[in-house]
Amino acid sequence: MKGVFYVTDHEANNELPPKTCTIDRLVTKPDDVIKVLEGKKTATRRNGRYADAGEVMVLKDKKFVVECVYSQSLGELTNEDARREGYETAEAYKQSILSYHPGMTWLPKMRVWVHEFSPVNE
Repeated sequence: MKGVFYVTDHEANNELPPKTCTIDRLVTKPDDVIKVLEGKKTATRRNGRYADAGEVMVLKDKKFVVECVYSQSLGELTNEDARREGYETAEAYKQSILSYHPGMTWLPKMRVWVHEFSPVNE
């Protein structure tokens, strides 16, 4: 099934699988960039792993360090998780994601990679 993955040997051994993309692609939507810069978004979920903990993302000349990267199923998403994504509720986050990906079905067992980050104080 496209876009669905389950716990792998890497995860079972607390190892991360290879990255599927680069950190410069982690946050790209203009609305999301604004949320990050305003401190309203401190996490993003992706189908693949885009960064390692400790990597630095630069948005509009401001630096953000990736604090942690972990796998989570969509069904585990809480309202608090949604707030870290810049949404009020998990349902609002879900509807936003579905609007970005027409035809996508929200599958609670589908696993995504959570990337949590914070501003670098220089």
